[in-house]
Amino acid sequence: MKKSSLRYLAPFGNPWAVAAESLMVPALAVGLGIWLNPLDPLWSNAPFPWAWFAPVILALRYGPFAGLAGAGVLLLAWIAFHLTGWLPGDFPKLNFLGGLILVMIAGESSSLWLARARRAEGVQVYLDQRLEYLTHQYYLLRLSHDRLEQDLIGRPMAMRDALGTLQNPTRNGDDPRLAGASHLLRLLAQYCQIEVAAIYAANENGFDIAPVAGIGQSRHDGQLVLDDPLVRHVQTSGQLSHIAATDEPEVTSRYLIVAPLTTFSGETLGLLAVEHMPFFALHTEMMQTMRLLLGYFSDGLKSRQLSSEIQTEFPACPVEFAAELQRLWRVRQESGVVSVIVALEFSPQAGFEDLAAQIRRQRRSLDINWLIEKPEKRILVTLMPLAGNAAAEGYLARISDWLHHLGKETLEEAGVFPHVLRIDETAPIPLLRQLHDICHVSA
Repeated sequence: MKKSSLRYLAPFGNPWAVAAESLMVPALAVGLGIWLNPLDPLWSNAPFPWAWFAPVILALRYGPFAGLAGAGVLLLAWIAFHLTGWLPGDFPKLNFLGGLILVMIAGESSSLWLARARRAEGVQVYLDQRLEYLTHQYYLLRLSHDRLEQDLIGRPMAMRDALGTLQNPTRNGDDPRLAGASHLLRLLAQYCQIEVAAIYAANENGFDIAPVAGIGQSRHDGQLVLDDPLVRHVQTSGQLSHIAATDEPEVTSRYLIVAPLTTFSGETLGLLAVEHMPFFALHTEMMQTMRLLLGYFSDGLKSRQLSSEIQTEFPACPVEFAAELQRLWRVRQESGVVSVIVALEFSPQAGFEDLAAQIRRQRRSLDINWLIEKPEKRILVTLMPLAGNAAAEGYLARISDWLHHLGKETLEEAGVFPHVLRIDETAPIPLLRQLHDICHVSA
């Protein structure tokens, strides 16, 4: 009840709603003035100008422009009262001047803190997505290296090999939205023993009826039953649903398992519907394996979609690097928080052939590397999320101290030449072109 009440007090995001509130709030203040103080509705001759609370509230809520709009409504109200003879006399200059100054101060303060709040929210959203991704990856590795490899040791392919094939799946004419869906179904048939199943792409209204990929002989040409209880449960909860977990004992469903293809950021890309599989295969460990494969496929698909534009221009750019660069560019546009790219250019030096690999292992947990190897030189590109020039200088200082212990006084003596680029005003593709030009290498 408390949350639902506070929701109505939150500022509107729709510009038309803001405009309507900017007119209605001061109009309400004028109406209260007519009711409570009919001889002076605007309180211009009172000890305190109560009517100016309306534009001040608007300025604190939405900024100076909404406050000025509210002050304009009070001005129009005074003109209307004056023309009708309700408020005779001269225009209350000091009253309106003081009110405008108060509104502007409140509006400027509101704008400053709203900008800070948007920036903090943008950073928090990015960090939440990053934490969810890392947690998902950790859970994935723990399962694939411990229990799943032991349980599936007799299978023709280990789980980590299966996950490796999902990173670069064969498309086989699949829908571009879910490229590799046929390959995913073959893996599910091998590891989860599904016999008849189909994958459907998500759309604005839910899911497509026609399947993107299928396996086995499905009824009704694989058309998705949108009013099926398990499908409805997935649409409302966003979680995997199976026939043994339904609360209603007499529920009838065409499917045994319905699972969403959800990324680490919560976006649903599609739906898996399993019609037939062995009864004894429907157990908890199989569900964990299915969630693992579906989550890994969805995360990889989203990363490939984010990185496709950059990889078209720079085919050698890793998927993770390109996808993270696109996310950080979006954070910069939405929240104004910059990040940096540090490129270390290595010239050949006797005894330091593996220097790039050694420095690469010293990256922070959030950083992402891209090693560009050319016949004449190597370039280690490090993407540092939510970091500024100070963080880049600290990174270079740590490398310099480390090289000092190896007998090199400076980076230049070790054949290392740093370049720092900010993810600020330049879009990702022009920024990478600039990086390649600075380092004198081709894309």
